[in-house]
Amino acid sequence: MKLRCAVLDDYQDVALRTANWSSLADAVDVDVFHEHIDDEDALVETIGKHEVVVIMRERTPFPRSVLARLPRLRLLVTTGMGNASVDMAAAAEQGVVVCGTGGLVPPTAELTWALILGLARSVPAENAALRAGGPWQQTVGTDIAGGTLGVIGLGRIGRRVAKVGQAFGMDVVAWSQNLTAEAAAEAGVRLAAGKEELLEAADFVTIHLVLSDRTRGLLGAPELDRMRPTSFLVNTSRGPIVDEDALVDALRSGRIAGAGLDVFDVEPLRADHPFRSLPTVLATPHLGYVTRKTYDIFFREAVEDIAAFVAGSPVRTLN
Repeated sequence: MKLRCAVLDDYQDVALRTANWSSLADAVDVDVFHEHIDDEDALVETIGKHEVVVIMRERTPFPRSVLARLPRLRLLVTTGMGNASVDMAAAAEQGVVVCGTGGLVPPTAELTWALILGLARSVPAENAALRAGGPWQQTVGTDIAGGTLGVIGLGRIGRRVAKVGQAFGMDVVAWSQNLTAEAAAEAGVRLAAGKEELLEAADFVTIHLVLSDRTRGLLGAPELDRMRPTSFLVNTSRGPIVDEDALVDALRSGRIAGAGLDVFDVEPLRADHPFRSLPTVLATPHLGYVTRKTYDIFFREAVEDIAAFVAGSPVRTLN
């Protein structure tokens, strides 16, 4: 009998066009779902008859409570080689194989700079005014060259963001809980003595950390108060690293100049969330990894994962 495969959260309706799913036709029937299923009961009802599920990053979480209600599930494929929203231990206990895919670093670093530049030059506001026939020139931009870029997390993405900052002529300072002076020097940046020093010094603070117990809520009201009223915060990493309520309060009170956000505590962002209306927020719907080349890798390797599982030799296993 054929396996049934559900592909979740294909927002752009590109999954079937991006990879050669026909190679699985003899063994797998594929159902693609374009709308996000937020309710757990509805999710279980929708995919309860599928043995294989392909998920796009953390768009749909698979905690123990969901996995326990999917007794037919045998293979869970996540795009990327890590997914904090999947309970790997619960999947293993249930006999569910979890496999991942490769991905690319540049897209998220590129979007980070789109947000930084958009904030610095008030691009959304000026574009909206121009389209509406409004006043010609309303804002005065913030200079990038000669400014200070604070990078929290100097991993693969953080290093790339730092390099672009250096190319713009910025002074780059970095910090994370594990960052050493040697690693900072190797990347050509200064190591801050602590996050407080970085927050006080930077004109733009950009976050590039993995979400964990140590990083959840890393920037709250006390940390945001360290930033200057002319400084901007950019987060393309994970929403819960920043205390969302504290950030809304800092933006409303003008304690910081603005925020560029691609990630949020709950996604999709609810319709009435303040981030949708605050004038000093430049927000995108978690687009950091959403590029043609990245999707090519994600879906091509998802098909490979399924084919290998059907053949009895799973690849890129995560649990």
